[in-house]
Amino acid sequence: MYVPPHFRNENEPELLDFIRAHSFGLLVSNGMEYPSITHLPFAVENEKAIVLWSHFAAANPQAKELKTGDHVTVVFSGPHSYISPSLYDAKENVPTWNYIAVHAHGTYHACTPEEKDMVLDKMIQSYEPAYAEQYKNLPEEYISKLKNGIVAFTIRVEKLQGKYKLSQNKKPGEIERITEHLAGSPETHDLSEYMKRK
Repeated sequence: MYVPPHFRNENEPELLDFIRAHSFGLLVSNGMEYPSITHLPFAVENEKAIVLWSHFAAANPQAKELKTGDHVTVVFSGPHSYISPSLYDAKENVPTWNYIAVHAHGTYHACTPEEKDMVLDKMIQSYEPAYAEQYKNLPEEYISKLKNGIVAFTIRVEKLQGKYKLSQNKKPGEIERITEHLAGSPETHDLSEYMKRK
């Protein structure tokens, strides 16, 4: 990902918080003809290392292509918006787009049947802890069938790239004007909140 210095974010805790808040990512790997891409929810932990947890449908071709040790990238995207040149001081300006993206580069690990339970537990704890009790009481035959239909995996993250393109290269007055403009719409309010923190 191309990241000019003024848009670069290397604050690891902040990047991990962003991943947790925008955890539906794109898993990208080398395919046979084109890159293979799957949209997936991820759980993340960073106790001893940064690890992403998720699972494919077993029928997904990408699940069949990937092998333990393969390098992959997961793309997490957040709020974004068109920025009109009318918000700048000078007429000599062009439209642009403000957005946030985090790329997690790492190594893929296909889980064993025993590890599959751990991945599912992590996903439940990340997305709906209250569901854990209901899940435990589901019929064993039903759970077994579902687990046979998925490929669970982890990704050990070796590199995080954060791009926070939030008009940092503009004048203070222009940044304030853009932030206020974005705050006025429900669709772009979250982006304005990120701009206020920068």
